[in-house]
Amino acid sequence: MILIPAIDLKDGQAVRLYKGDYQQKTIYSSSPEDIALNFENMGADYLHVVDLDGAKEGITSNLETIKKIRKTISIPMELGGGIRNIETVNLYLNEIGINRVILGTAAIENPNFLALALEKYGSDRIVVGVDVKDGYVSTSGWLKTSQVYYLDFLKELEKMGVKYIVCTDISKDGTLSGPSFDLYESIYQNSSLQFVVSGGVKDANDVYKVNEKGYYGCIVGKAYYEGKIDLE
Repeated sequence: MILIPAIDLKDGQAVRLYKGDYQQKTIYSSSPEDIALNFENMGADYLHVVDLDGAKEGITSNLETIKKIRKTISIPMELGGGIRNIETVNLYLNEIGINRVILGTAAIENPNFLALALEKYGSDRIVVGVDVKDGYVSTSGWLKTSQVYYLDFLKELEKMGVKYIVCTDISKDGTLSGPSFDLYESIYQNSSLQFVVSGGVKDANDVYKVNEKGYYGCIVGKAYYEGKIDLE
């Protein structure tokens, strides 16, 4: 299992939202690049970054901050939020040096774009973010819920050649109440996709449980920032 610390960006700051609510945010740092370097120094193998403004607006809102983070660290970095066209994919992967991008809203609303990105960059660099609310896929920074059942969506992704997904249960994100293990076990039993557990991780035991189950990865965010887990 790969353990991936997370930085969520809003207005150039490192923040966390509660259940995806933009009105319920906690600011942790005005220098996200320092947090990123700290993660690298702790031994992190990968960094997960989300542009929350981008996810909501569909634009590269925190571009300068993302550039700073990329220049500060040497470990691989994945990025999601607001990536809605191939030009933005090209920008992040080719010009800024992001290792893989996470497509969320665009993957469900524009399958042709996802197919194009997969064809151009391959399934190791194009990851799909699957954000689930009450069993259905959410989009636009979690502000909209589609009519697409999550397992049906995963089957479509498999057909398209997607290999990796980051799956978040929105009801758990930022709550420190533990991941939705029923959701992840359902994915594990019904899909061949490699998935990253995201949302709700509260302590080291949750991380060990993800590892024991043989899942691909686990994202740690608020549990680290609130001192609930010794990441190192």
